[in-house]
Amino acid sequence: MDLSTAISLSKTLSLLSPISPSSSSLPPFSLSRRCHHLRRCNLSRSFCLPPAVQLSTSREDDGDEMVEIGGSEFEEEVDYAEDEDTLDVDSLEREAQLVVREFSDSLSRQLIIEEERSSPKEAQVKEKRRKNTTSKNIPDHLLPKVAIVGRPNVGKSALFNRLVGGKKAIVVDEPGVTRDRLYGRSYWGNYEFMVVDTGGVLTISKSQTDLAEELAVSTTIGMEGIPLATREAAVARMPTMIEKQATVAVEESSVIIFLVDGQAGLNAADVEIADWLRKHYSDKCIILAVNKCESPRKGITQASEFWSLGFDPFPISALSGTGTGELLDLVCAGIEKVEGTEYLEEENYVPAIAIVGRPNVGKSSILNALVGEDRTIVSPVSGTTRDAIDTEFTGPDGQKFRLIDTAGIRKKTAVASSGSIPEALSVNQAFRAIRRSDVVALVIEAMACITEQDCKIAERIEREGKGCLIVVNKWDTIPNKNQETTVFYEEDVRRKVRSLSWAPIVYSTAIAGHSVEKIIVSAAAVEKERSRRLTTAILNQVVREAVAFKAPPRTRGGKRGRVYYSTQAAIRPPTFVFFVNDAKLFPETYRRYMEKQLRTSAGFAGTPIRLLWRSRRKMEKSAGKGPSTTMQDNFTGIEKSLAVPA
Repeated sequence: MDLSTAISLSKTLSLLSPISPSSSSLPPFSLSRRCHHLRRCNLSRSFCLPPAVQLSTSREDDGDEMVEIGGSEFEEEVDYAEDEDTLDVDSLEREAQLVVREFSDSLSRQLIIEEERSSPKEAQVKEKRRKNTTSKNIPDHLLPKVAIVGRPNVGKSALFNRLVGGKKAIVVDEPGVTRDRLYGRSYWGNYEFMVVDTGGVLTISKSQTDLAEELAVSTTIGMEGIPLATREAAVARMPTMIEKQATVAVEESSVIIFLVDGQAGLNAADVEIADWLRKHYSDKCIILAVNKCESPRKGITQASEFWSLGFDPFPISALSGTGTGELLDLVCAGIEKVEGTEYLEEENYVPAIAIVGRPNVGKSSILNALVGEDRTIVSPVSGTTRDAIDTEFTGPDGQKFRLIDTAGIRKKTAVASSGSIPEALSVNQAFRAIRRSDVVALVIEAMACITEQDCKIAERIEREGKGCLIVVNKWDTIPNKNQETTVFYEEDVRRKVRSLSWAPIVYSTAIAGHSVEKIIVSAAAVEKERSRRLTTAILNQVVREAVAFKAPPRTRGGKRGRVYYSTQAAIRPPTFVFFVNDAKLFPETYRRYMEKQLRTSAGFAGTPIRLLWRSRRKMEKSAGKGPSTTMQDNFTGIEKSLAVPA
């Protein structure tokens, strides 16, 4: 090599060498990587955003793409169409809706509640009755009411389910299952009305042993810490409480269905109830329905025995539906049709708040304190509440809610070992209440704090995607409270219930009415957060900053996850879809990090958020399609990669 050639080569190498004096400490780059590094530095100076937030790409002639996320670069083999420089946002939004539907269907299959489903025929009949009725969006409390009363185990709940067209009330061939008032909306022709199911009326004096057997109550289960005298007194008061609930239902109703058992025949309790109705409510429309008359011929004979009660007996069968159409005609003849259009402005969407928890934590007391009346029976007897009790409620700011009181949820093993069919059905009703609610108030007892069963209920709430607040009831039982007590208590709750780390905590004493209004205020705030939607621009900005602060980890092969696009595809709960190069490159730790960053930057207190990760297929070039393919082809596949942060 001559001298001129050597000088020329030296000048060429000097031009390619780094300008910075400290560049000697950098690792040696390949030519393509070093050129990309220089371009990255120039791009960082040309944009207003700081270099760590920039997302820059460069294409090499060999088809390799150099990608920088959060200030670090990696190479990935990706085939791109030459004319595709921007993402098809509309296609991605449609794909996000598809991902959410698939995830929702999959989750519903996993959370199947073990209960008897309504037959398709019953569902069709109910839908047909709804369509044939001209709905005026009349609030429940303005509709005429029809009460079903009678002694225990005559089929009141079965008739209630028949009239409302579902399985809302628990039906078991045992007396004393229904205790509280249960409301349901019914349709018949052009009439709408509320049907009220009541507990069996016991007017005959009985011993405490007979009462416990008649009402299927226990003085031991869930009452270990209560003195025996208190247990027996609570059982003795139970008939009076049930009768009080039935009396309220009769007084507020314009039509009374007096139900008797046609197979058992006339009973002394039937005579006393008939005298009570005739003496105090003769001004109301009273219909004597003789139940369990499946055979029309035998039904007439069975019903003839009840003429002595002073009402015209009408044979029906709540189980098969025989005679219920004629019964509804009689009911509609005794009620007034609600006319007018002044109720059309009522809001269709009313948030539902389910009050759930273990037995004897004060759920019914909270409901009664909120509505300001004895809506449900409050007793130390474990399992007092059986059905899910719906109650309309208007908050201090005028917002309407539907409160749902539920039965106490015990462990599956405890319910199975007790052999109580009503309790098992009550637990299913509680789970159904969680599913049809918007916000769940998880009630815990202050002295017991968080138990294992509370954690399981919390996990169910989170999986159902419901907003939640933790209500620490019986706060007055904590001795020697000071300013630090609440702080330490909250830390203990957060540590034990990690699945609800985002849920607000409210402290109350329902029996005295202290701080119960905070439950509604907190629930309203949670519902607003659950219904909030982020704009795509803000969401992608938050994601870019999160990725810039902490990039996805590399695999052993040197690959790193890349987020192409993110969007909020649904609310209630807020659901976000991330379109990425490969969902497997985002481990659970990084997904939890992304969820934390979303909560820190955008809020969403009191509600779970769903993060669904969608893998992007590499574009396949075929001779028929040519180099250009649609964005829909990029994101469709037989198997969808869905994941939710733990």
